[in-house]
Amino acid sequence: MKRITTVLLLGTAAVALAQGTAFLTIGSGSTTGVYFPVATGMAKMINDAGGGVRANARSTGGSVFNVNALATGELDAAIAQNDIVYYAYKGTGLQAFQGKANSKLRTMAVLYPEVLHVVARKDAGINSMADLKGKRVVIGDLGSGTEQTAKQVLEAYGLNEGDLGQALRVSPAQGISLMQDKRADALFYTVGVGASAISQIAQTVDVKLVPVSGNQASALIKKYPFYVRHNIPANSYKGIGATVPSVAVQATLVTTTNVPDDTVYKAMKAIFSNEAELKALNPSLASFSYEKAVKGLPAPLHPGALKFFKEKGINVK
Repeated sequence: MKRITTVLLLGTAAVALAQGTAFLTIGSGSTTGVYFPVATGMAKMINDAGGGVRANARSTGGSVFNVNALATGELDAAIAQNDIVYYAYKGTGLQAFQGKANSKLRTMAVLYPEVLHVVARKDAGINSMADLKGKRVVIGDLGSGTEQTAKQVLEAYGLNEGDLGQALRVSPAQGISLMQDKRADALFYTVGVGASAISQIAQTVDVKLVPVSGNQASALIKKYPFYVRHNIPANSYKGIGATVPSVAVQATLVTTTNVPDDTVYKAMKAIFSNEAELKALNPSLASFSYEKAVKGLPAPLHPGALKFFKEKGINVK
């Protein structure tokens, strides 16, 4: 029986190899964020297309982990903040990338704006960024894009980790628990508007969103041009009845030159040919367009993606 099983397994592998099936592991983020459902949906679209590429999505620690895993080959593609991809490509910005530029990183498409949410418990007495001083603040998982964003925004307001009562480096899911249990006063999370983690907090705790605006936001954008101003619409979350100004980076689908051109091209066709189906994966993708998908690239387009966008009539090089 063992011998038959082995032959069958070898036969399956041989058939897959003969058919030229390629396999993509796509890195995402926390299961409570937007990366995970988007990556999972994209993997399903690739598998449903039956174009000779099979894919699966993995929950990960987020952007920094993802680009490092792309470098080691642990992941074949991933969703990551465009600022983090840029730092990794250039070998700058973060200690994890300093002097270790990953010139093999390539962009597949810019997906949607990731908006900084600074969520505070209403009973914590936090009405502005300055009020975070001395408070217990979740600044994102260690090595996440949110952690880096939190540091840069605090800097723009003349604050640093040392000014906080406690800088809590935990996952979004852990951050929710800390907020619910009154063990955290505020939480930073860079994520698409409508993320389940923020919705869950708002459903269970009286919260407010702290604005990121004014001269401080201008200074942030001047120093870090990958940021853009972005408003969180009123009623995006329970209890948030007014529009809240903030800043955003961009969620980007990335890969490396190690993935063959044809594999990326087939994956692009499966994911992006039907814009309506893509946008149905998550509300964050509502503003996606081919034109926006090639703007603000943190690394060059992969040749397979370049071929796809040219076929769609987009002016890319």
